[in-house]
Amino acid sequence: MGATVTFAGNTSFAFTNSSQFKPMQIAGNNVTIKGAPGHVIDGSGPLYWDGLGNGGLPKPGQFLKIQVTNHSLMTDLYFLNLPTHGINVAGVLDSTIQNVYIDNSLGDAPNAISHGLSAAHNTDGFNVGNCKNLLIRNCTVYNQDDCVVVSDSTNVTVTNVFCSGSHGLSIAGGGSGNGHDIANILFTDSVVTNSTNGLRIKTDYNATGSVVNVTWSNIALSNIKTYGIDIEQDYYNGGGNGLPTNGVLVKDIAFKNVTGWVVPAAKDYFVLCGDGSCQDFSYDDVDITGGHGLSSCNYPWSGCPGP
Repeated sequence: MGATVTFAGNTSFAFTNSSQFKPMQIAGNNVTIKGAPGHVIDGSGPLYWDGLGNGGLPKPGQFLKIQVTNHSLMTDLYFLNLPTHGINVAGVLDSTIQNVYIDNSLGDAPNAISHGLSAAHNTDGFNVGNCKNLLIRNCTVYNQDDCVVVSDSTNVTVTNVFCSGSHGLSIAGGGSGNGHDIANILFTDSVVTNSTNGLRIKTDYNATGSVVNVTWSNIALSNIKTYGIDIEQDYYNGGGNGLPTNGVLVKDIAFKNVTGWVVPAAKDYFVLCGDGSCQDFSYDDVDITGGHGLSSCNYPWSGCPGP
């Protein structure tokens, strides 16, 4: 209790091609985790990247699992070239993560073994689960999967985050039993650019649970490749199967001052809800343009935002 962990110099790990390898795990009560000026936490990603992420060659699992409580602070950390999933924020209570820089930009390009694909597939930034009263602020993420994804958590605020190359600022809701509920999540004052998706809610096919009171406010999108805003209740085996189910209630979802553009091959909006399981969506000052693909929204009855 009350301990401080400081990363100084260069921290790296020997090549370990095993999905069971978890390079770093930190847990504690009222602790501070910080980086000294000039430090680097190097995941040696190019040794593993094959464009297949969770598939292909075995790779380390979550690079850092953080489980802290009681006004703990994680601050001023620099991560470079993470092999796959980045920071697993698991069971964090009443704590703050700030001034974290994740740089996987090298993995945007193909390499010698990725067969033309972006080399660093499945490199999540922050994977937030089972957390309560968490603040993530002033962070930068260059990666190739979700920038920040929140599941099974309440009272989470994500503010002043810059995301590039990602799948966006996401909610992942639903599971096979109790406890798969998400409530009171705020994403605000952030940028998503050069990414597959902008803002997303994905709930699993035949899952149960709820996603209630989620707001995206003051978000700028640019150069989005697939969907500007994406809400789907058909997530199965890594993607949508086109068959939405209604076991997860998605309610009180707000988009406020969300603006920007997608590429011509993309869709500005895509909403695919189960029968009666989406309720009370609101769009205020939302303007996403550029997609030549026809936007599709089966909820609300009035359709997608815009004219």
